[in-house]
Amino acid sequence: MDFTHLGRTGLNVSRIVLGTMNFGPHTSVEDSHAIMDAAHENGINFFDTANGYGRAIYPGRTEEIVGEWFAKDPANRHKTVLATKVYGDMGDGWPNEGKLSALNIRRALDASLKRLQTDYVDLYQFHHVDRNTPWDEIWQAIEVAVQQGKILYAGSSNFAGWHIAQAQAAAEKRGYLGLVSEQSIYNLIVRDVEREVLPAAQEYGLGVIPWSPLQGGLLGGVLRKETEGVRRLEGRAKETVERLRPQIEQYEAFADELGTPPGDLALAWLLHQPAVTGPIVGPRTMEQLESAVRAVDVKLDDKALARLDGIFPGYKTAPEDYAW
Repeated sequence: MDFTHLGRTGLNVSRIVLGTMNFGPHTSVEDSHAIMDAAHENGINFFDTANGYGRAIYPGRTEEIVGEWFAKDPANRHKTVLATKVYGDMGDGWPNEGKLSALNIRRALDASLKRLQTDYVDLYQFHHVDRNTPWDEIWQAIEVAVQQGKILYAGSSNFAGWHIAQAQAAAEKRGYLGLVSEQSIYNLIVRDVEREVLPAAQEYGLGVIPWSPLQGGLLGGVLRKETEGVRRLEGRAKETVERLRPQIEQYEAFADELGTPPGDLALAWLLHQPAVTGPIVGPRTMEQLESAVRAVDVKLDDKALARLDGIFPGYKTAPEDYAW
């Protein structure tokens, strides 16, 4: 496994991030624990979760499963760079049960720590931008949590470039480190962050953590699986595949040409992009985890990267993308 610093920090994290969103609703406790064991065995030390994950059972269930794994062996927590998130409504409709007020940050963090069976979180991420809470309030709450030893770093998720700039300007006024990472949807098909989010991350020293790196499986050999009867397409997924079929056909053919499974190729492409710390993989099975680990060893030259850009064109940085 390769490691890199998370943004401008001195924190070393694996270039593959283990996502836990499937733990509980789609992956049993036993299998979830086995996947986390295997992640450590393969050198993955960066785990991502959120307080709202597991909602199909009940919000917080996924954090509990991770916490139960930590409780099995104290070494599990020691070896893990743990990231979780705050924003979603965790209550029963009463006010102040979500978003980024100082009150909710305090309550939500304490609840996450209890479920995770740990006394601190390495990276505490804002799951979405809260337009109604001033940054001075948010940063004051985070500074208190840092002083209490409950979190080490703060990150964002699903922020626009100007949200990152706004957050960093407010942090700088307070003499605070501010955001160290941004978690955004980013893959060969969905490349919108290239206009402003990636440039903002590079300017402010944030590590970018792409989610949905395979775009719901569309970059994981979807046409081959459809032909082999492994996957049946219907609804929105079928419509998307039909719209993108010529590009996906070219992509899967290029993967065959390189001798690299399509899913490995999609992850490897992300690892070659500027500011990317590592993509989040959310395996339901051990096989999916093993596939993600292989991607770290896939090296793409300029010719291969240009070929992929030709199949799935990206964006220039703003404003050059849409102006002279």
